[in-house]
Amino acid sequence: MTDKPQTQQMAEDWWSTEIIDMQPGVIRYRGYAIERLIGNIGFSQMIWLMLRGELPSPEQAELLEAALMAAVDHGPQAPSIAVARMAATCGVGLNGALASAVNTLGDVHGGAGEQAVGLYGLIASKLAAGTALPQAVDQSLDAFTKEQGKYVPGFGHRFHPIDPRTAPLLALADRARADGIISGEFATIARAVEARLAVRKGKRIPLNIDGATAVIYAELGFPAPLARGLFCLSRSVGILAHAWEQTQQGGRNKGPIPRQFIWTYSGVAPRDLQEAE
Repeated sequence: MTDKPQTQQMAEDWWSTEIIDMQPGVIRYRGYAIERLIGNIGFSQMIWLMLRGELPSPEQAELLEAALMAAVDHGPQAPSIAVARMAATCGVGLNGALASAVNTLGDVHGGAGEQAVGLYGLIASKLAAGTALPQAVDQSLDAFTKEQGKYVPGFGHRFHPIDPRTAPLLALADRARADGIISGEFATIARAVEARLAVRKGKRIPLNIDGATAVIYAELGFPAPLARGLFCLSRSVGILAHAWEQTQQGGRNKGPIPRQFIWTYSGVAPRDLQEAE
């Protein structure tokens, strides 16, 4: 029972959250006092606590941190980084540059990890129903490409014949499986997809950073939508670094190409406006 006025209780119940309890002089995240957390847990552990409600084991936190740090940046050719740098030259400040860049992380640029976790999960569900791995992969690829198109997220890279980030991440996943930290099911699934794509395409299409981090996020039990959220957190580090660097370098209103180069015009030929008689 409470002796608070009904209107006050209604106002306080307007938002309900299990994440934070905050009163004057008190801040608790998922029940833990902030003064106990500071200096005792790291940022990746805090991310896990906020998203999952409990603290991870040190080994789980180590694996999550590896995935987060591996995807922080890919240079100004990446749309999100380019947007951050252009925004910085427009005088919007670091927060505006960050927001502008993160808002480009959609289904095409930034969504592959989420999509890969979804694909792996579809295959895992078929395995749980008793389908053999090769058939589960084929059926899931058919269903996925029919709905989403021929592009299979998490495999192949437009710049790297072999993504240098993939092997270290998979090695960490394999070690975690050997130590009993994760099941290894999703690493097996990812490798099976890679092998099947090689047969279907007639050439190897290697696992990339999105597919490798998807393995780790799936192994750690993160739902597919959170894979994109985690990528946004990761890439925000690179976005911030580039926005800050561009701020230090100066420059005003820098567009996507130097100003002495003009875009290709593909419209109608020059024409006159005929005066009305």
